[in-house]
Amino acid sequence: MGFATKIRDNILAIDKSSFQPFFEELKEADCIICSGSGRSLYSLNAALSLLTRGKLDGKTQKVVLTPDDPGFPGKSMYDAASDLEKRFNKTLLLMNSGSGSSNDPLVMAQDLATYIEEKNSQHFSMGLLTSNLQSPLAEVTRRYGHVIQIEGRGKAKPSLVYSETGIMGDIFELGTLELLNMTIEAIFRNMQSDEVFDLCEEEFETIGELMDANVESETYTRIIDMLEKGTNVFLGGKGTANQVAMMTGIRLFHIKSFLGDNVFMARGVNTPRPRAGDLEILISFTGEMKPVLLWCDALQRFNGSVLAITADGNSSLAKKADLKIVLPEQARQGIPRRFYTRAAYVLSPLPVKLAERLTERGLNLPEYILSWYHSITE
Repeated sequence: MGFATKIRDNILAIDKSSFQPFFEELKEADCIICSGSGRSLYSLNAALSLLTRGKLDGKTQKVVLTPDDPGFPGKSMYDAASDLEKRFNKTLLLMNSGSGSSNDPLVMAQDLATYIEEKNSQHFSMGLLTSNLQSPLAEVTRRYGHVIQIEGRGKAKPSLVYSETGIMGDIFELGTLELLNMTIEAIFRNMQSDEVFDLCEEEFETIGELMDANVESETYTRIIDMLEKGTNVFLGGKGTANQVAMMTGIRLFHIKSFLGDNVFMARGVNTPRPRAGDLEILISFTGEMKPVLLWCDALQRFNGSVLAITADGNSSLAKKADLKIVLPEQARQGIPRRFYTRAAYVLSPLPVKLAERLTERGLNLPEYILSWYHSITE
């Protein structure tokens, strides 16, 4: 897909001198607070969840929180800061916002800036991934930390060849996911900051092969056939897999809702009973996660179809599912898995290919869907 190549090029174009201190802040932080909105937050959470697994050089396991977690010690970042300062020597507020104007991270950054100034605290820093260096969020972050610019689609108009541009924020969000995933792997492997980009370049070869192998496959065609029809879509996974599922779900929702259908998360607060013909996309590295297997059984009892995304083609989930995409990966002890990022990339063409199919039918998506940027959907 053309937009995957653009994502790779955008990552490799990042200023290495500005990335190095960002890398060191992430490496040294005892606690990381993740902030963003919508797809950008799920991208950030998916990557950072890998950082909590295992120990780094014998250090205590890092703590990763979001403001919505039960363990977040306050109603706001300002309220939480005093408790965080007592518990951790170094807390990093890490934000992901393509526009740099998203309300949630901006308010958190402003609250933390106020606390730092009032208390003269040396226990906090900020980090931001954004496409807009002139944004209000970049301005605040720059005073207390480091800003990394990674380009998105920019202001280019979406073409009818959606595979060149992606849908909405694909280029930025998938870019930050891959960059952070390889950053975390580099930290676990005691590598230097410039080696992150070597890992990214190497991994994009695999991602490209997986996308090419799957996007034109019979399985993908059958999925697009289902999505084109009047079907609701359910997505699910546990842990990191669920963050990837939510990233995919938001992108699909904007197109499916335009067609009069809906997209739900498995066992969400508003998840209805499925109907015959509905599609469920389930993500599991092992393919043996019991709740995920039960979700599969439940949907099939209603004569729905299940697509499994797994690393093991012989797993229980792969055998139960009506369709499967296998993304093989050997688990490496002490090293975060690449499976979840690969799953996000392989699933990302679903709304793209659906849009192209609709165009072939003479139904062009309105501009507001393709350009629904961060102030609305992020």
